[in-house]
Amino acid sequence: MAGSGKPIDRNRRALFTAILASTAVLLPGLGWRRLLADSAPLSTDSPYGDLLPANEHGLRLPRGFSARVLALSGQKVAATDYVWPYAPDGAGVFAIPDGWVLVCNAELKTGQGGASAIRFSMRGEIVAAYPVLTGTTRNCAGGVTPWGTWLSCEEFAGGQVWECDPLGHTAAIVRPALGRFAHEAAAVDPLTGHVYLTEDDMHGRLYRFSPEKKADLSAGRLEVAAVDAGRVHWLTASPEQPYREADATIFRRGEGAWLAGRTLYLTTTADHRLWTLDVDSGQLEVCYDGETAGTAGVLREPDNVTVHAKRGTVFVAEDSDDLQLVLLSGCSGRQVVAPFLQLVGHDRSELTGPVFSPDGQRLYFSTQRGRDGRGMTFEIT
Repeated sequence: MAGSGKPIDRNRRALFTAILASTAVLLPGLGWRRLLADSAPLSTDSPYGDLLPANEHGLRLPRGFSARVLALSGQKVAATDYVWPYAPDGAGVFAIPDGWVLVCNAELKTGQGGASAIRFSMRGEIVAAYPVLTGTTRNCAGGVTPWGTWLSCEEFAGGQVWECDPLGHTAAIVRPALGRFAHEAAAVDPLTGHVYLTEDDMHGRLYRFSPEKKADLSAGRLEVAAVDAGRVHWLTASPEQPYREADATIFRRGEGAWLAGRTLYLTTTADHRLWTLDVDSGQLEVCYDGETAGTAGVLREPDNVTVHAKRGTVFVAEDSDDLQLVLLSGCSGRQVVAPFLQLVGHDRSELTGPVFSPDGQRLYFSTQRGRDGRGMTFEIT
């Protein structure tokens, strides 16, 4: 995610390609997840069909899907008195007894960032909107914890992780034990309590936090990933600064992270890759490589990632490129990499925060700066 809030120069892609071509290594043993295997038939045909022309919001969807604008930056959310912040970014959803809550970060400059929430009834009606974190800086992505809190991550060199109450009843708490670096996303393992953390930097690393007590992020051990022959080993890291020793593996602009079952999905924007990590065995694989894929580079500059819990389909947002939300799945024995939706005319924006409602029937996402500098948060049904 472009933490500066400035538009990304898309001509830089050629420079990234030239720099990374000599260092790109496709790890062995990719199994069924290796979408790049010569023997694996690939398809760019979406199971939902082609995208229709853009609607009045500059949004292209497959036939049969509709969009609702939930919030527009600088305006009140529905009938509430809460004004939606600018630069909406990473998001999470929480099931509650009488509905669900969508929490969304704001990637704004020093002291103006934070996170906000929209609360829905069981019928999907907006019943409230409110802040859950204020006064922080460049809150980019984050993650949902198994115990029902939101981890909001600050993306700058000394950024920290803030643990937030999605209902807004208790004040957010900073978690310095999770490290000070350009945080992007966080994914929490419900079995072990491990928190996997990405770092949005060209020299970034993949981190793992092991809490002393499960569901308690106040103390624990921070580690960094070192990859050897396709398997991850964990080295001790200091929480006081980014890890830059040569014995740890570089993940070039690590961004999205999502844990589905025992598989951690993570993206690296600079080399156009989607990775999978088996969190039990430590096996790391390249799931998709936009530089070498035989799909004409459908997915470029991957950013936020989410997985549909029931279908197992992976959805990846593009940081820039042509601003698509791309799906990756198996379909009738073929591997499918295809756009699910696209933003048109949002040229200075980013597609951010894709996440599903608890029942999987609604998809939420934002366009960070929209078509006129104002962010828009959508619901797709």
